[in-house]
Amino acid sequence: MPKTKTTKYDVAEYLRTPEEMAAYLEACLEEANGDAMFIAKAIGNIARAKGMSQVAREAGVSRESLYKALSGERSPSFDTILKVISALGLKLHAEPNC
Repeated sequence: MPKTKTTKYDVAEYLRTPEEMAAYLEACLEEANGDAMFIAKAIGNIARAKGMSQVAREAGVSRESLYKALSGERSPSFDTILKVISALGLKLHAEPNC
């Protein structure tokens, strides 16, 4: 029987359009259960899909600090999140929790 070859799944490879990126972030927000680092990692995945250098430039932060902030290992400042969301061409919105 031949060996099964597997590769690491990277969600960033499948986020090709702004609509897919927005849907992914929306799904992550629903699943996060208040976990800020989970959301930071999700935003990092979207940033990698768009191009981390471009996002960092548009957000006005260094690429290295952006990688650290969105690694999922720390909780970035809300200011950083807002800058990155804007650089990604996305909007945050609120709705009643019914």
